Amino acid sequence: MLARASSTRFLSDMLKRIAGGGRLRALARGDANLDIVDACRRLLDDHGEASGLVTAQRILDRFEALSAEERRAAWQEIAEDFGPDVSALQQAIAAWSPGDVVAARKLHFAAEPRSQALIRALNRVPGATARLVKLRAELLDLRGASPQLRGLDLDFRHLFMSWFNRGFLEIQHIDWSTSAAILEKIIRYEAVHEIQGWDDLRQRVAAPDRRLFAFFHPAMPAEPLIFVEVALTNATPNAIAPILAADRQALDPEQATTAVFYSISNCQKGLRGISFGSFLIKQVVEELSGELPGLERFVTLSPVPGLRRWALSQAEPNEDPGLDQDDRDLVQALEAGQALDQEQRQRLRRLSACYLLNEHRSQGQALDPVAHFHLGNGAELEAVHLDADLSPSGQNNAWGVMVNYHYDGAQIEARHQAYANTGEAAAKPALRALAQS
Repeated sequence: MLARASSTRFLSDMLKRIAGGGRLRALARGDANLDIVDACRRLLDDHGEASGLVTAQRILDRFEALSAEERRAAWQEIAEDFGPDVSALQQAIAAWSPGDVVAARKLHFAAEPRSQALIRALNRVPGATARLVKLRAELLDLRGASPQLRGLDLDFRHLFMSWFNRGFLEIQHIDWSTSAAILEKIIRYEAVHEIQGWDDLRQRVAAPDRRLFAFFHPAMPAEPLIFVEVALTNATPNAIAPILAADRQALDPEQATTAVFYSISNCQKGLRGISFGSFLIKQVVEELSGELPGLERFVTLSPVPGLRRWALSQAEPNEDPGLDQDDRDLVQALEAGQALDQEQRQRLRRLSACYLLNEHRSQGQALDPVAHFHLGNGAELEAVHLDADLSPSGQNNAWGVMVNYHYDGAQIEARHQAYANTGEAAAKPALRALAQS
């Protein structure tokens, strides 16, 4: 890990020296009237290392200074003008014939949009990777405006999948001695269970029975990409409040039998669609197993973020409602905040199981994003819990429903493959039967 980080710093320092040391940003200043698209064309035609770095720096600085509307227009023009070299592509198509591997490779490279070469050229600037991630975050909000912008986003995604390959990621155990700058970002990026200030954070990273692991990329050493919060317990939890309680009794970690992943947060919007999940879970399991060999079970306590939205859409009064009358009555009672009787509570469990196991995306994957994440990483849906998250967020997402997914080391790979190949979700027989009832 240290060798890789040192190598990255060396390369960054070398590029700064090539560009004139500390003069790179100074040389790039004063370009308020820079035509970004014209500068991008010049960058791709410029084969000089130092001059190319200065041009790339100018483009990034100018792009970040534009208004949101000006950036949208620039994105659109780049998306339209930086496609494949049509002449080279036509020649490669004409030269290709079935079985000609060399010609096929030439065709592949000829078909690459020039926008990908542009993004790579911009990324040569020291510190540019984080800036490009932020720019892509904005592009995600714009990509629905045109097919060209969707294509440009695919270019970013294609390159980011290579740049953020899991082999480059570095795991760090975040504790109370971690830099304040990183800890502040953990507070800000927590996306599942809000961290209520520094005292709450200390509970999550400094308590003896709590762990927090984050992943970093050498090109973005001060920016966590994703992190997982872990509670060490001696039982599988059925509610989040006892885990987050400030006055809880801490457990001696040597007595723990169960590691509970209770919050997993993606930190960088610009890396949406770039999966770190399988690597993250496996690495954290390895870290915990090495430290605490007495751990026997690895489970989650997970939200069901799409349940309420899905149920409301299925309860809409129309000619073909997705839910029967009893389920629509249940949804109405839940929306009204009414107490449920035992029959209704069982119906909510069944509705939750149906949503998690029977509702799919067009590719056959689980509709719920958290279910898709864990099932795709080889976990098994183990239990559904009512009244498990009484926070406003928990109520808004799923009327307080949470679930456990179980990671069984001996079954993870087979379950991952089954889900990836056929969409088959691993689930306890009782839950599967409930979903089919």
